[in-house]
Amino acid sequence: MNHKVIINIPIDTNEVPDLRELVGWSRREEDYPTLFERCNFWAGVRDENDILIGFGYVCGMGLEHGYMEDIIIHPMYQGQGIGSELVKELLLESERIGLGIITVSFEQNKTNFYKACGFTPGSGGVWRSSTCLKLHTQ
Repeated sequence: MNHKVIINIPIDTNEVPDLRELVGWSRREEDYPTLFERCNFWAGVRDENDILIGFGYVCGMGLEHGYMEDIIIHPMYQGQGIGSELVKELLLESERIGLGIITVSFEQNKTNFYKACGFTPGSGGVWRSSTCLKLHTQ
C-alpha cells in the first residue's frame, strides 16, 4: 500500500461527511468538528491529490475500553488493503494509549474483514432512539 495512515491527521469539517456520502451513508454534518473534540483519536488516509480516502476513529472514556467506529474507505480505493491498514493503525494507537479492549459493530457481510483484522465476533445489541434517528435522517 502506498497510502499512509496518519493518526489525528488534520481534516477539514466537510471531508468526512463527503466520504460518508460516497459510501452511501448519511452525511451527519452536525457531528463535525465535535467528533474530533470528543473522540480519543482518529486516523485518515489521503491519496496523491490530498483527498481524504479513508477515515476511522476510536472513542470512549480513555480507560481500558474503546469503541472503533466509522471505518470508511472511498469506493474507488476499496479492496486495496487500505481499510485493513487503517484498522491496524487504530488498534496500535489504542494499545499505545493503554486501551486493552476495543469493540466494533459491523454489518454481517463485514465479518470476515474484521476477523482478519483480529476481532472476535460475538453477540450484542444495538439500541437506537427513534427521536435521534429522525433528526439524523432529515
